[in-house]
Amino acid sequence: MAGAKWNIPPGATAKVSIIDSTLRFSGVPSSMMFKNPVAGFDIIEACPAWCFLVESASGGRKAVYDLGAPADTGSFAPVYNKMLDESGLRSNFKVEKDVAQVLEEHGVEPAEVGSIIWSHHHLDHIGNPNTFPKSTEIVVGQGFTKAYCPGYPANPDSPVTEAYFADRTLREINFEPGPASANLQIGGFRAHDFFGDGSFYLLDTPGHTQGHLSALARTTHGATDGEEDTFILMGGDICHHGGELRPSPHQPLPDPLTEAHYRVPASLGGVCPGAALFGALNASRGRRARDEPFVDPGGFSEDIGVAMRSIREAQVPDAMANVFFVFAHDATLHGVVETFPAPANGWKAKGWADKARWTFLRDFAPAAARLGEGEVN
Repeated sequence: MAGAKWNIPPGATAKVSIIDSTLRFSGVPSSMMFKNPVAGFDIIEACPAWCFLVESASGGRKAVYDLGAPADTGSFAPVYNKMLDESGLRSNFKVEKDVAQVLEEHGVEPAEVGSIIWSHHHLDHIGNPNTFPKSTEIVVGQGFTKAYCPGYPANPDSPVTEAYFADRTLREINFEPGPASANLQIGGFRAHDFFGDGSFYLLDTPGHTQGHLSALARTTHGATDGEEDTFILMGGDICHHGGELRPSPHQPLPDPLTEAHYRVPASLGGVCPGAALFGALNASRGRRARDEPFVDPGGFSEDIGVAMRSIREAQVPDAMANVFFVFAHDATLHGVVETFPAPANGWKAKGWADKARWTFLRDFAPAAARLGEGEVN
């Protein structure tokens, strides 16, 4: 991890909270999610959709990054209702509350939120913007309006509805440089200084969809002894599982790998495959290198090649000790992070990233254990 580095400009800090959107979906075949799923990890369960409240410390501006899914699924465009019904997944798709209600229950009025930032247009991220007042703008990535607008019903095949945008500002981020631009390059991604104070950047991370946006918030300033600033990277759907991201050339499997790194499934009876077995499992699947992720993005990505390039670029900050990478559907964060109204700025001192980093291996432990048995036999 020591070799990974990102060129993040100096700036202010933002106040950040991780919002549990209350969405849980289960029973999704991993073959729908990944191009090359690991045998034994067939079904994805209890999948969340993490969202974020970000507040500028210098100006008090508030933005919400993603909204999960709406509590009223009738607000979906017909294309999504058709998909849920034909796939048989509607009954596996549970939402208790809108994010606006979660905010309101803890003292943040929806009218205080100036911007809703959509990472992308999928049904488990767009929520229902009409639970916020018309003064709240919707912010989308470059190319969004050309790809997905006009919405339904003007375009019956659009995944978004015109009602989301009626009498509301829809702002598309243009990442091209210009004389009055707030744009820059952070690592391998084009970036936009959203609040204008260096506390919160939007990142151009395409591939999963046209104009997919991630975000980067500065959570603490380094101490006077030379400690680095800390950041939370909000990944959206850059990836859907830790096995799409790790291991990497910047972050190999820890060796020794012990039960402290991940929770061993009870079905293994306490058997804890080590780094050698997980490395062998990876190498045995399509001649993958031991420092490559276990799986690749699958059919939910519009352009798999571009999506994999965004993943490769994200592996650099993911390996940095001062960056906590939270992608939207990371189920390993259950029981590790504190959610809104608690702040997430102290994530490093609380060890959240270290506790969660390799926990995804529990999903692949049965396959690694079977490989070990085969080697013995």
